[in-house]
Amino acid sequence: MSKWIGTSNQNFSPYAMEELRRLFTSINFIQLIPGEVFLFDIPMESDEVQQLLSTSELIFLRHVQPIDREFVLTGQASDVNQLVEMISYIDSSVADKKISIHIRTSRESLLVNTKSEIKSAMEEAIVEVGGQLVLQNPDLIITIFAHHTHLYVGFGTVEELRSDWPGGAIRFQREEGQASRAKFKLLEAEQVFGLDLSLFKQAIDVGAAPGGWSSLLLERGLKVTAIDPAVLDEKVSRHPALTHLKMNASDVKLPKSSFDLIVCDMSWNPLLMSKLVLGLRPALKPYSYGVITLKLMNKKVMQSIREVKERLGSGYTVLQAKQLFHNRDEITLLIQKNG
Repeated sequence: MSKWIGTSNQNFSPYAMEELRRLFTSINFIQLIPGEVFLFDIPMESDEVQQLLSTSELIFLRHVQPIDREFVLTGQASDVNQLVEMISYIDSSVADKKISIHIRTSRESLLVNTKSEIKSAMEEAIVEVGGQLVLQNPDLIITIFAHHTHLYVGFGTVEELRSDWPGGAIRFQREEGQASRAKFKLLEAEQVFGLDLSLFKQAIDVGAAPGGWSSLLLERGLKVTAIDPAVLDEKVSRHPALTHLKMNASDVKLPKSSFDLIVCDMSWNPLLMSKLVLGLRPALKPYSYGVITLKLMNKKVMQSIREVKERLGSGYTVLQAKQLFHNRDEITLLIQKNG
């Protein structure tokens, strides 16, 4: 038997739990933060569970934390001592390793210690046993979730937790004059999909206004053809590497096999979006990539995803599908042209 904490985007935990039900024949759930964070237990060893999680496409499970230690909170400042004692007890597990500490709490938690107090106390204990506290590229993450009277602690690598951010909540700093927050979605997709945008040369941005995705592609050194009848942000529209076609994507005629990337972030019916992306396929070079968002506009979410994958399958391979932290009522797909 092993216990875990799963995290999804707000209001999407039912879909994350459904994915896990399909993966594990016997599983039990308890909601911790409704619609977002849940506890689950499985009658399997942790290693077996991790193996299945790592080899399965889970669109809505954003972050997972094994529960390796569980403490009862008293609501006193001395609660942090339990974590310090834990480090001393498992000293060989953290010695000579680069360690990150991720701390999350629910509103109902009895934990009175601040995150900075906990990190400071744990850092001292980690250094004492020969470990090193780091913010990036850790060998091991100690992840802590406090809820009601319980403090749940887990240990894992970035790959095992599915993210190197607490709860998978990737944060980017907003830039002055940024065209839109939608840029964060493409930044996150670049990280999560392991996609180096600077390796591409010519991109099509479908439904580009106000220009958040185009701005990132331009920063990466690409030439961008932005398609949208609406106005682009002035800073984006003035860029010498941008061509703005002020028309609907369905009316555009582009030269064949001229582009190696297509991106699309439109608030459209997902099947119509698929039709547009398929219609622009001749403009792409063989095996070109695409990053597109799929709006989840009805209650039949899983069915909608299946239908879009099937429709896109006539011209593309869907390599990955993921609900990113910066997605809202949508998911993001990484696709590749079939030849």
